[in-house]
Amino acid sequence: MLASIEHQARFLALLNLPTIYSRKVREKMQNPEIAVLLPCYNEEITISKVVRDFKAALPSASIYVYDNNSSDNTAQLAKDAGAIVRHEPRQGKGNVIRAMFQEIDADVYVMADGDDTYPAEDSPAMVQKILEGYDMVIGDRLSSTYFQENKRPFHNVGNKMVRGAINHLFSASISDIMTGYRAFSFTFVKTYPVLSKGFEIETEMTIHSLDRNVKIYELPVNYRDRPEGSVSKLNTVGDGIKVMSTIFRMIREYRPLPFFGTIGGLLSIVGLGFIISIFFDYWATGMVARFPTLIGAAFLVIAGILSFIAGFILDSLARKDREQHILSENLFSWNRRH
Repeated sequence: MLASIEHQARFLALLNLPTIYSRKVREKMQNPEIAVLLPCYNEEITISKVVRDFKAALPSASIYVYDNNSSDNTAQLAKDAGAIVRHEPRQGKGNVIRAMFQEIDADVYVMADGDDTYPAEDSPAMVQKILEGYDMVIGDRLSSTYFQENKRPFHNVGNKMVRGAINHLFSASISDIMTGYRAFSFTFVKTYPVLSKGFEIETEMTIHSLDRNVKIYELPVNYRDRPEGSVSKLNTVGDGIKVMSTIFRMIREYRPLPFFGTIGGLLSIVGLGFIISIFFDYWATGMVARFPTLIGAAFLVIAGILSFIAGFILDSLARKDREQHILSENLFSWNRRH
């Protein structure tokens, strides 16, 4: 009898789950927990204004400033302005974002820089898009004022090159690949594996999102150059090399069949070219005069075939990894709702 009553109670509870779920969703939509994430390294000139601007734009949000071994007064000024200050000893923006994503729980996350280049007044619109169901909102600088405001021509060229390469390889149309102004859902933050340690993190984040078919929304935002006295931490050559190596690595991992297929095709073409030239010599003379070349060409063709095979195997593994990622997203979403 008691067992029957328990089964009935469980059945009724299951019937009420949609009602409970819809109520929770409505509550989250009406009063979302918002976290503003500001990674900082020596930003004492601008950090107070940035914190105040975000407090004015998002009054209910918690403002987190992660100080990354600053040698100036960044941490104290951020605290005085009303931010929650934490410290990350591992140097590099990627390391800071990894710590932020691990340690902070919220319904909506807004990430910006502490250099006052991104306007806080655009953040409510970004938050709204996350609440509408998008997983990542990109603050698109390049469609507005970036090329007029940014005084570093090599950065402008680099942005265009990276954007063109990634959009071509991933059949996408993202306008701003490397922006640091973004908003995220809880599910994205908790299922995104941060691997990069430095400024290449934004490129990694965009490629990961394109490969995983994340729901992305681009919102044009105004961009302003750093105020006088504020110094950029970007190294045009050094960080540019890191960005390009990140793109190379992620294409190899996320698109292994085109990557290894291209290498295999080139090796096979070169090998077949040598073999054909040797065949013509044999046709004319009846002798194979270049045995070392023939052996080397055969090895090139074999290497090309092996590269194709590796690409097919790794492509299957990449597909399994995407499936696992979707399952992880579903699990986090379900746990968050219940």
